[in-house]
Amino acid sequence: MLNSAVDSRIFRNLFGTEEIRDIFSDEAYIKCLVEVEIALARAEAKVNVIPHESANVIAENAKYGNLDLNRMAADTENVGYPVLPLVWQLAEMVPEEHAKYIHWGATTQDIMDCASMVQMRRGLVIVRRNLHELDATLKSLSEKYADTPMAGRTHLQHALPITFGYKCAVYLSGIQRHIQRLTEIERRCLLVQFGGAAGTLASLGSDDTGLKVRKQLATELGLHDPSITWHVARDHIAEIINFLALIGGSLGKIALDIIIMSSNEVAEVAEPFVPFRGASSTMPQKRNPISSEVILASSKLLRSNASLALDAMVSDFERASGPWHLEWSCVPDSFVLCCGALHQANFIMKGLLVNTEAMSNNLNMTKGLIVAEAVMMGTAPKLGRQRAHDVVYEACMKAIEGNLPLIDVLQQDNSVVAEVGVDRLRSLCDPCHYLGCCRQMIENVIRDE
Repeated sequence: MLNSAVDSRIFRNLFGTEEIRDIFSDEAYIKCLVEVEIALARAEAKVNVIPHESANVIAENAKYGNLDLNRMAADTENVGYPVLPLVWQLAEMVPEEHAKYIHWGATTQDIMDCASMVQMRRGLVIVRRNLHELDATLKSLSEKYADTPMAGRTHLQHALPITFGYKCAVYLSGIQRHIQRLTEIERRCLLVQFGGAAGTLASLGSDDTGLKVRKQLATELGLHDPSITWHVARDHIAEIINFLALIGGSLGKIALDIIIMSSNEVAEVAEPFVPFRGASSTMPQKRNPISSEVILASSKLLRSNASLALDAMVSDFERASGPWHLEWSCVPDSFVLCCGALHQANFIMKGLLVNTEAMSNNLNMTKGLIVAEAVMMGTAPKLGRQRAHDVVYEACMKAIEGNLPLIDVLQQDNSVVAEVGVDRLRSLCDPCHYLGCCRQMIENVIRDE
């Protein structure tokens, strides 16, 4: 039994999905290793490094299904890496005259890095799909609630009126940037690895044969051909993992908002209702925001993994003596956690229960104090900036002490009424009249997609 929530039979589908786990499972990784060895043989045949017949025979006979995985696990424990144990078994499947060309000119890290890159390429396809799904949902919420007023909060206290659509558009803008980042990452970071023992490709000669093989291998695997070997230049892997952590940060912000907004005292939103989801063993009335809580935990784990990926960048000389191993843990975990968090976020936002009445009630609970700035700015042209500030400040203090509406206190000041007018004061005290550029910003975000 494993202790990790990512792998636990009980918790695994809270923190991940079967789809992404299938890409980063042991079986999937070993299949990728086999795929890379076959792709290497094909690439070398096309560049006339090995016979075409040998490449074909290797492809026909080197089968994942014929591997003894228990033997491979035992051999890997002894060797320290899975590639040599894999090559041993593949060589047994292929006739001897062709088996000698398996793994030709490559080193262990070439094969392992390529396999990981293929996994990451496939994983990012799932990340992209989930981001676009969340993008569409947030766009719909932004449009639907563009004019739904609510209290904007700073330091957990009422600040100024906003709209719920504006809040959703802020979320949306972050997701849009992640989609843009992903396009850049797919172009910049998904690199083939083929450098041989010390990265120089000396095993294939001093001409450009090795470079031609590397370029062809990139084509075979759907990866990009780098300008130089990156055995100890791991920045692009760190970038991918930190990108996943950035997504986690954005989702964590949304989740934290929902947790607070779904509390009984606020009650402005709630996660979708599913019988017994978030239920308590002792309190029948409870409906805990489970998905948001899982996202928050995943977000923190993703940030922790991002630091591991950064640590893995600090490598010694031309082949690292250990930091690379950190990626074996943080890469698959990060993809599972990120896709799990995206899955939970899509579940929440697609079925989000929005209580516009509670938003209105909360907006008005301070009886106009939330628009104190509006009153000050609106009366300043008549009263002057400093006097307007002092008048509104005194009115706010009286309103708080007497639990009175701000408009009632202002109307008691005859000089203010005389200079500004009752109708103007009432308009200034209406939160719906002080929404600034909320709608324009929402439209800008949607237009920028």
